[in-house]
Amino acid sequence: MKEAGIDISNQTSDIIHPEILNNAYLVVTLCSDAADKCPLTPPHVKLEHWGLDDSAKSEGTEEEKWAFFKRVRDEIGNRVELFLDSVR
Repeated sequence: MKEAGIDISNQTSDIIHPEILNNAYLVVTLCSDAADKCPLTPPHVKLEHWGLDDSAKSEGTEEEKWAFFKRVRDEIGNRVELFLDSVR
């Protein structure tokens, strides 16, 4: 992400706290593993699945894995831009 100008060095992957989930409008899952393990959402929360490849499951040389991660990162960025365009 640093390569893309985004600092995520202090970010962590955490379980969604029920209070946050209850106050959410939208939950987006990115890969099938997340979709399968995502907690049940309250009826008022829209659940959307983007179905991207799971970077953690990339294989090959370090260069191939890096290319895989960058591709998925860029796909997420493109999806976020499309989403933002749709709600503007």
